Amino acid sequence: MAPRAMPGEGGRSRTRTAKTPMPEGAWILFSHKPIETVADAQRRAKRKLPKAVYTSLVAGNESGATIKSNVEEFKRVEFLPRVGAAVAQEREMSTSLLGQDIDLPVVISPAGAQAIHPEGEVAVARAAVAAGTAIGHSNFAPTRFEDVAAANPKSFVQLYWSGSKDVIAERVERFRRAGAKGIILTLDNAGVIARDWGTPVIPQKINLPALIQYSPMGIGNPTWVMRFIRSGRLPDLGVPNLQHPGKPVPSMVDGMVEWLGTPVPTWRDVAWLAELWGGPLMVKGILSADDARRAVDSGATAIGVSNHGGNNLDTTPSPLRFLPAVVKAVGDRAEITFDSGIRRGADVVKVLALGAKAALIGRSWFFGLAADGERGVREVLEAYRVSIDRTLIGLGKSSIHELTPDDVIAPEGYFLDFAPDVEMAAA
Repeated sequence: MAPRAMPGEGGRSRTRTAKTPMPEGAWILFSHKPIETVADAQRRAKRKLPKAVYTSLVAGNESGATIKSNVEEFKRVEFLPRVGAAVAQEREMSTSLLGQDIDLPVVISPAGAQAIHPEGEVAVARAAVAAGTAIGHSNFAPTRFEDVAAANPKSFVQLYWSGSKDVIAERVERFRRAGAKGIILTLDNAGVIARDWGTPVIPQKINLPALIQYSPMGIGNPTWVMRFIRSGRLPDLGVPNLQHPGKPVPSMVDGMVEWLGTPVPTWRDVAWLAELWGGPLMVKGILSADDARRAVDSGATAIGVSNHGGNNLDTTPSPLRFLPAVVKAVGDRAEITFDSGIRRGADVVKVLALGAKAALIGRSWFFGLAADGERGVREVLEAYRVSIDRTLIGLGKSSIHELTPDDVIAPEGYFLDFAPDVEMAAA
């Protein structure tokens, strides 16, 4: 059998040769075909998930215009290839984020993997370790942050502004004890707004009435059902990271009610959290350069340029159009990350060239997890690594740190900046 390239330390490649040759013809029957692209993972996920679960992964808000444009806008920013450069044999992809060294500028974005795969976010955490990168963990996930942090020491925890300050402070201390390396405060979500194609109904919990109601979904997706049966448990719709001390784990619905019933935070609240936490803090959901400055003035050490993957205010422009203005406004005062619409390594290279330090991926790892659990997520991350590597070669670069805005071309007037000329104090 021919040697096969495998990921190695620091994004490098090495070769591995199978030790036990397989009988002729057996490779065709029993081999696993690795996921090659995010689109490939998405196709596999669609085949294996019930329609209601799959639809909830790919859906945006209202008409879905923003989620579509997030992906399409990457086609409007093009590359300027370079040839004849002395490109190193091994391209450098390592960087750091929120104080953590990572081998790949692609980080798992916090998102709850409800009813996707019984391995859940712990499998995603392990896959991130294999890729040498970090994971952000959602407070709406069905997995405890403690378990994710145990699987991947480079773990960040997400917070929505949910509950009283006393409740939030208790959660912060819990996550500190669990080993959180940073907090990702998501500010840009106004809740799920009615979707034109219908919004999936979320049961309070999986009990006998729910099993009867949703039995057609299981019958039509035996692979999905068998995964959970083999794991010995049903899909968990609880949100343990929002659990109050001494109380039962709340349901997803209960968690949403608490969050939506909490007043929207102000910049003073962000400053309070930054002081309370005292460590790396990313404020995620920023588009306006002015909001980016306010976030930094309030104590943020990182800015997440994002429109929540299209799951917030519909018809919002792609964050790609705001990225250079945010980078310019913040300067070296904070790290910049980007998410929303990232589907391939070439997209990652574009946002790095425009000034982001790393890209966060959400739906991509959803698709990988749904397709094949931990192995699926590993293969999605490896697909990103390979795509970044090939793109660097095409641009004549030996390192992601050599990328500049001159490596991309955008239409005149494409990038947006509505920031005032004067510095505004935090409200």
